[in-house]
Amino acid sequence: MTSAFAIRRKMINYFMLFLTGLSSVLVISILFFILGYIVFHGIGSFSPAFFTHLPKPVGESGGGMANAIVGSLKLMGLAGLMGIPLGFMGGLYLSEYGKKNVIGFCVRYAADLMNSIPSIVIGIFAYILIVLPMGHFSLLSGGIALGIMLIPIMVRNSEEFLKLVPDTIREAALALGLPEWKMVIFIVIPSASRGIVTGIMLGLARISGETAPLLFTAFGNQYWNRSLFEPVSSLPVMIYTYAISPYEEWHKLAWTAGMVLLLLILGMNIISRWIFQKRLG
Repeated sequence: MTSAFAIRRKMINYFMLFLTGLSSVLVISILFFILGYIVFHGIGSFSPAFFTHLPKPVGESGGGMANAIVGSLKLMGLAGLMGIPLGFMGGLYLSEYGKKNVIGFCVRYAADLMNSIPSIVIGIFAYILIVLPMGHFSLLSGGIALGIMLIPIMVRNSEEFLKLVPDTIREAALALGLPEWKMVIFIVIPSASRGIVTGIMLGLARISGETAPLLFTAFGNQYWNRSLFEPVSSLPVMIYTYAISPYEEWHKLAWTAGMVLLLLILGMNIISRWIFQKRLG
């Protein structure tokens, strides 16, 4: 009876191991299929001109999306200026002062709720709040829309990485007579700095591929953006615009833009995880 039970348990273990292994292989296969499909279609128009030239008019071959690449970087920079400090301060409050009080609960709940709001709703919110009063689309409204998305991501990322700092370090600093605010600034934050940088990179990677909020705010621009108050082009919007067009040449550029955006996000994820692993090491 005991032997039969042991054999049955081994068989179940092998079966579960097979199922989990099969699931892992399927997930990895789907991921590599998507990556390979995008690279296969996007590599054709991948050239230095793609990064240095403006889009060509309809009917002309060649050109690039230099304005969209620079526009995406501007949007991410503007969103970072708004979202990183506000989100970090929110995460710092939750980690150090709002662990169990009502305000901390409300901030944490609001951050989780904002994280679950569809990005198109944030785009409409920014459209009503900024674009309509200004009377036109702009880099400023696009950056604010992405900044609003970045704040709750930064709040939760910062809180989690700050919580990784052991309480014994805090207690040792306080036992040595250090005021609490000095303990937070000179002990806790430097100890979690690599994790916080990782959270920033992951947050920027998360918003860099958003399209819906930019359709209502930054809109798009076939030329260079020269002001905060002008529409600006971005890679996600250019991909959307070119992909639904009836022109084969634009479809090729959309695939290449998708590949570049994918590589950008992949690179940011790899760098962030490398920074975090270095911290653990």
